[in-house]
Amino acid sequence: MDIAVKLEPGPGGAVRGTVSVGFPGRYDGIVINTQVLGYSGLLRFGSCNGKRPDAVGRLFVPREDVEGGAVEFEASPEFEVRQDLEAKVRASIIEQHKEIESAAAFVRLSRATG
Repeated sequence: MDIAVKLEPGPGGAVRGTVSVGFPGRYDGIVINTQVLGYSGLLRFGSCNGKRPDAVGRLFVPREDVEGGAVEFEASPEFEVRQDLEAKVRASIIEQHKEIESAAAFVRLSRATG
């Protein structure tokens, strides 16, 4: 597999994730998409490799920013999580506007406690 997604749940529905890329060929970048299953709310990217992107639901990371073959990000819901929900994060390797390969992972968004 040339791309993999690993996710960890955080408080209040936050998600911490890592996209690992081992693709040996040429590519333009990676697209990371988030989807909250069965709910219309969105996840906002709060950080990506130490930078603060202005992205909701979808984030493009240029190849130059894929440091050491990995992208680390954090995303949080733009809504109050009142019940446990599931989110899907899908990452794709993109070359000339075409998807080369993708991977997905799921994570539980738990309501804030305390």
